[in-house]
Amino acid sequence: MIAAPPRPAAFAALAATRPGPAGTAFLRSGMHARRLLLLKALLVRVRRHRDRIAPETLRGFEAAWNLLERTERGAPGVVRAVLDYPTTGAWLAAALTAPPGPALDRHLAHLEPLAATAAVRAGRPLDLVLRAPGGVLPLPGAGNVLVPPGPVRLISRSQVVRVHSEAAPGAPAALLRPVGPPGGAVTGSGPGWRGLRELAGGAARLDDLDPYRAPPGGVGTPARIAAERPDIDHSAWSGHWRAARELLRRTDPARAVEIGRTVGALVPLLPQGPRAVGATLSVAPGAVLMTPSAGAFDMAETLVHELHHSKLSTLHELVPLYRPGRAAVLYRVGWRADERPVSGVFQGAYAHLALADLWRRARDAPRVPGAWSTRAAQQFDHVHDQVGEALAMLLESDELTNEGREFARHMRQLHASLGASPGARG
Repeated sequence: MIAAPPRPAAFAALAATRPGPAGTAFLRSGMHARRLLLLKALLVRVRRHRDRIAPETLRGFEAAWNLLERTERGAPGVVRAVLDYPTTGAWLAAALTAPPGPALDRHLAHLEPLAATAAVRAGRPLDLVLRAPGGVLPLPGAGNVLVPPGPVRLISRSQVVRVHSEAAPGAPAALLRPVGPPGGAVTGSGPGWRGLRELAGGAARLDDLDPYRAPPGGVGTPARIAAERPDIDHSAWSGHWRAARELLRRTDPARAVEIGRTVGALVPLLPQGPRAVGATLSVAPGAVLMTPSAGAFDMAETLVHELHHSKLSTLHELVPLYRPGRAAVLYRVGWRADERPVSGVFQGAYAHLALADLWRRARDAPRVPGAWSTRAAQQFDHVHDQVGEALAMLLESDELTNEGREFARHMRQLHASLGASPGARG
């Protein structure tokens, strides 16, 4: 998907890793346009392969599509929020690449609970039957309901939705209801209800339930696997999140605000060592996947690092920064033992430049803990030269587009200012 670059000032601010309303709005609107494009592509795929889709799956998909359209007409903001939730992007990617047959049918069925979630959030009247594979009815961005395997009926009355198991008609029902401002969120109660936990000071949820929160085989090398709810210390995650946000607020208030507005899902991964290991998925911007952190410093750094991977991936999809080059062209960067293609150099340079900016501010900020300031000074000295070397590689490469070269030049300007006196910083 190719779009016109944002205005020069916003483009420069994005390249300098600085949060700004214009750059954020450009990325957010571009991401939403891409979601709509992928959703339309999925509809086209269903129509093309309808003879190879199970009749029950096809009926459910078409009914869910109609429900989503009706909800969108009355509450477009609600549907946008559900479609823009990070895991919706991961679901669309899986559904668009699955081969026709049982795998595709399984992914298509997810549109039913997604449309139902939007309808519940919008307070629409409901009386529909959904499937709950494995006895779990997922509600993206809200939680899930554990039910006996089999069909599940959702019936609303006065904006309270009762979740009945068709397989056990006499069993007590879970209840769902919209909360907050119109279209704000969904909460629940009763047997089987498991809600996502909100994280303080922003829109983020600790998502340990969504079936699309991480790839089935894990993410990265070695593979990092999504943690399950019984294995997660929710109070520790919430405490580290609050402490990291406060640390960022003292160090760089604009970054603290950006984290709160941009990170929609924090996805716990199984532990791998004493410090946090983070990851992002290009198909799910707004989700940060990470192993448990060692504390506020560790989580703050991981959030900033991974957010900038996500921002650059989204920007590159809208405005290509580099073009596919020769497969043999690899580069060695200071923060990796293996050689990297130009995409990896660009991603790493951008994320580490954001950290260098953060560490420079933490080193000089008067109101941050002394241990954070000392750590930041050490980390800054270690990374600053590595980023400079990577930027030189990028600017000498013939794989960058014109926009990519301009972006890298702006990155170099920030990098140069970080090595100047403290008063030279913006």
